[in-house]
Amino acid sequence: MSTARAHSNIAFIKYWGNRNENLRLPVTGSISMNLAGLDTTTTVEFDETLADDRLLLNGEEQTGAALDRVSGHLDYIRAMAGFKQRAYVESENTFPAGAGIASSASAFAALTLAACDAAGLDLDERTLSMTARLGSGSASRSVPGGFVAWWAADRHEDSYAETIAPPEHWDLVDVVAIVSTEHKAVGSTGGHRLAPTSPLQTGRIADAERRLAACRQAILERDFEAFAEVVEHDALMMHAVMMTSQPALIYWTPDTLRLIEAARAWRADGMPVCFTIDAGPNVHLMTPAAYADSVAAMAAALPGVLSVRRADPGGPAHLLVEPR
Repeated sequence: MSTARAHSNIAFIKYWGNRNENLRLPVTGSISMNLAGLDTTTTVEFDETLADDRLLLNGEEQTGAALDRVSGHLDYIRAMAGFKQRAYVESENTFPAGAGIASSASAFAALTLAACDAAGLDLDERTLSMTARLGSGSASRSVPGGFVAWWAADRHEDSYAETIAPPEHWDLVDVVAIVSTEHKAVGSTGGHRLAPTSPLQTGRIADAERRLAACRQAILERDFEAFAEVVEHDALMMHAVMMTSQPALIYWTPDTLRLIEAARAWRADGMPVCFTIDAGPNVHLMTPAAYADSVAAMAAALPGVLSVRRADPGGPAHLLVEPR
């Protein structure tokens, strides 16, 4: 038995679309930041007496698609370890799943680390990142710590994530304005398959290297103005692809748009804040730590904002010495 904890992450340069669906090889690279306090803690126990895998998520027994996805990922790890024992998996999130806060990222990063350790596999961070990617593409980014780049490639062995700057490099804070906790109707896995149906995806891919380079430089230089420009542009490009896919994916609500407009207005007034949005309605407001309390208070005062969460840069996925 082994227990691991992993942070969710927020992508600054987004992952949307695969060049290989089975291996979850992305069409472009991406850059993200791990989110301390927005965590998944997972315990995996392999048991030869079990006839099937079991999954307990946030205290509720899971069947159907959720269990199938976890079992499929465990099958890969069991094959690596050379045994077929079924597993009991217990997992808990500290944030709502399926609403655009990368719950699958922290979930499969924690599952991968706990399962590999319970199976007796001693894997380096690169291999753990590659393995987590097979369960959820963005999970590859939740294995390393801090500010992370995930490399696009044509081969499984070459597509992994690694730290480009440690958590303490920049006191950037993600103020997450939650406008919905409902599970989205179309998840990211389904959305990735729709990306090629948008006529805008080709242009988004063609410009990806420029955005990746600009974002990485802004992070390394702690240049918030340059960071804000490229991060907002990239988020809008991804959602433009979603909205022009067939069928269209429209995750925004009126409250989402209100937060976008507010962030732009606050920055125009001199507040260093910018927005980004994953596949969901909730808005991530990025700001230096000195302004985080003010941004959180202003966001919480807006109509439609249910709650506000704050996340500092988080470290890597890690094993817990004692089971929770």
